[in-house]
Amino acid sequence: MAYENLTVPELKDLLRERGLPLSGKKADLIARLSEAEEPQEAEEPQGAEEPQEGPEEDFEEDDYDEDEGDFEVWDDLHTARQKPVLDDSTKEALKKRSEQKKKQPKFRRQEWFRYRRLSKTGYRKPKGDDSSMRKNRKYRSPMARVGYGKIAAARGLHPSGFEDVLVHNAGELDGLDPETQAVRIGSSVGNRKRTRIHERADELGLRVLNRRQIDGKGDF
Repeated sequence: MAYENLTVPELKDLLRERGLPLSGKKADLIARLSEAEEPQEAEEPQGAEEPQEGPEEDFEEDDYDEDEGDFEVWDDLHTARQKPVLDDSTKEALKKRSEQKKKQPKFRRQEWFRYRRLSKTGYRKPKGDDSSMRKNRKYRSPMARVGYGKIAAARGLHPSGFEDVLVHNAGELDGLDPETQAVRIGSSVGNRKRTRIHERADELGLRVLNRRQIDGKGDF
């Protein structure tokens, strides 16, 4: 049979009828069907033997074969991140802040379009008597002003709803509320102390917002 003229879905239908794996490219599917035909052609001249029943019904709705590696076994199960316990007013404030942020323009540094290094830095207040941006010219980028401030009820909260608490050692975790507060480790904290903070936070049930994997030479 000329399998080269068939499409991939048609080849998979033939493989499914014979109870063969469906994984691989078109060339692999053709080779698998050709190998399956060879023993059948050798047994046909005998005639006296009853035809073997193939597992047609078993593979009729199954497109995966465990022996072919379609399934991957994971040793570590995924655990969902901890969620804060919020009241209705706080949820509304977070939703309002998200809507306000979508309307806020992007604040850029003065002369960001002229010098590439300025386009990569954060916003700075424009200075200079002749600054077009300071004079609020319409063709310049908008400046950060008090009017762009967000709702006060959600000020200082992480996007998830947690109160962001900056810590630098494991002792600062004591007394924090795991339902409303989350931990952010300082950037100057080393790997040894960071590991202790991770372990202590897991004991207290606190979420670490900037948790990262610590491995490699020189960590300890």
